[in-house]
Amino acid sequence: MEPVNAALRAVVDLVQAPLSGLPAWVGVLLWSVPVGVFALLVFKWTSNQERIADVKRRIAASLFEIRLFNDDLRAIARAQGEILRHVVVYQALALKPMLFILPPLVLLMVQLHAFYGFRSPRPDESLVLTARFEPAVARPAAELDLPDGVVADTPGVWAPDRGELTWRLRVVAPGRHELRLHLGDAVFSKTVTASDRVVRLSPVRPDTSFLAQLEWPSEPPLPATGPLHELDLDYPDARFEMWPFSSDWRYAWMVAFFVLTMLVAVALRRPLGVEL
Repeated sequence: MEPVNAALRAVVDLVQAPLSGLPAWVGVLLWSVPVGVFALLVFKWTSNQERIADVKRRIAASLFEIRLFNDDLRAIARAQGEILRHVVVYQALALKPMLFILPPLVLLMVQLHAFYGFRSPRPDESLVLTARFEPAVARPAAELDLPDGVVADTPGVWAPDRGELTWRLRVVAPGRHELRLHLGDAVFSKTVTASDRVVRLSPVRPDTSFLAQLEWPSEPPLPATGPLHELDLDYPDARFEMWPFSSDWRYAWMVAFFVLTMLVAVALRRPLGVEL
């Protein structure tokens, strides 16, 4: 999974760089346009366009039948049954293109989530770094090495029932910093970034499991060997604002992204000759 994430990081970072100084909603809007076009073209190339058009005509005919025979309960019930049957057929026809659209869309969205789901810490705002180990492990002899620009407000606090070692940190200088956790002879790094621009943030350096790497693609996974499973930095959720929508939920940008992508698809379906 990491080779895929590394390649996507390079591409997304390159495209995202000119957008870093713009409001988040502008970046989300600009990303929704090519994604909407991509989804339309894939839908066109992988679906049975003639069959979809025929099913839509049949649904429209059944709706017209309900309006025409609105005093005939038997005809209305029959037309409603036909509508339900045709809707099921339409959903089945739409399933095949979605199998081609969803995987690349998911990979792109988890990359963009690193930019739009979280925000950098403000001056003197605390962050909690958590190193997660196996719960049965005794307190590790861990030493946290901090770069200039990052200070520790507390020493490491060990929670034996959870297998977690935590520090409260503050970023006192802007930029991208590297924390280094020493466990014996092994050294594990974790990035922390403070910026007033829309930049990639990495809340978690994950383990080697597929789902963990899929969810947190911004840093290489931790080595599979050893007791350390995860390094977690609790970046605050980003505030997404796009009139009239405003939310502090970290997934709010995804809602806006889906809505904008669907609007793009609806607006361009006729110019691109796509039957939805």
